[in-house]
Amino acid sequence: MTTSSKSHSLNPRTPSTGKTILFIVLFVIIAIAGLSYVKWWPYYEKAFKAATNHSIGSSILGSDVSAAPSWSSALDYAAAYFKSVWKAAVLGILLGSLVQVLLPSKWLYKVLGKSSFKSTLLGGVVSLPGMMCSCCAAPVACGLRRKNVSVGASLAFWIGNPVLNPATLIFMTFVLSWKFTLLRLAFGLILTFGVSYLANRFADTKDTAAIPEPDLQEIQEEQSPFLVRWLKSLGLMILNVVPAYAISVLLLGAFQHSLFPVSLGTGIAAIIVFAIVGTLFVIPTAAEIPIIQSFVALGLGAGPAAALLLTLPTVSLPSMLMVARSFPKKVLMFVFASVVVIGIVGGVAGSFLL
Repeated sequence: MTTSSKSHSLNPRTPSTGKTILFIVLFVIIAIAGLSYVKWWPYYEKAFKAATNHSIGSSILGSDVSAAPSWSSALDYAAAYFKSVWKAAVLGILLGSLVQVLLPSKWLYKVLGKSSFKSTLLGGVVSLPGMMCSCCAAPVACGLRRKNVSVGASLAFWIGNPVLNPATLIFMTFVLSWKFTLLRLAFGLILTFGVSYLANRFADTKDTAAIPEPDLQEIQEEQSPFLVRWLKSLGLMILNVVPAYAISVLLLGAFQHSLFPVSLGTGIAAIIVFAIVGTLFVIPTAAEIPIIQSFVALGLGAGPAAALLLTLPTVSLPSMLMVARSFPKKVLMFVFASVVVIGIVGGVAGSFLL
């Protein structure tokens, strides 16, 4: 077989430009419709409530901070949590699967596939309309990684969704204070763009000028019918993320009261403890605001509150388990350690500024 005939036999049928544009438009329409229903419109109404009442609701953790770990606590927290996030979680899984079948691989790699700061910056910017919590953004980040999007760009999308959420920043200003908002924004930019960009160093990948050639299996998959490819992508997404997600939420819910020792009050020990716990614990979007509000009323100091402000939304044990197959372990260890350290630094800064 000649080189040209061999190359021809491995090349997939090149989709027409019209079909590619149609797929991109379809993805954009689904994303806009889903985010409008799940995020944008509800948050628009919630902003008026925050401005009027200086509250967005009660803490999802409840008021009994001394309760012992129990199966009842696990079920109660899981029920409250999933009631709050299920729509966004479904949307995240849907978009994560559609990213893999609707968006062209070459375009994604060209824009977001390099380990440059530009790709990381674009990944973070794209996250801003999402406004998802770390667990709901995780399936989309997994989908991006499967399309050869760089570690830095995927992480910036994953972290930027909860940390730089514009709606959360607005709620925070009305409910807590503008000082909390500025602290979150300053350290949130470091988390989203700085940590994500540096994480590329742990990915063991090198930029290349050319787009990676697809292997035979990838070519055969791209030639299969759209519905078959999407259902396969959706099934694998659900299988890979849902079990670990549900089990870890139950586990954290069981220990929810023991994990937050509000009695520590203030000081560096409290900041360190709350930075670590905040990085592990899982919450819905913007739930850190009423949690901090209730803990401060119980006597928690400004430093530990600032540590929670930065760590609670950024990542969590469930979200890290969800993306574990998509990112190298060294990357996730670096992200976890970075979030804890930035939470501690932010907590110390908050103890003086808030």
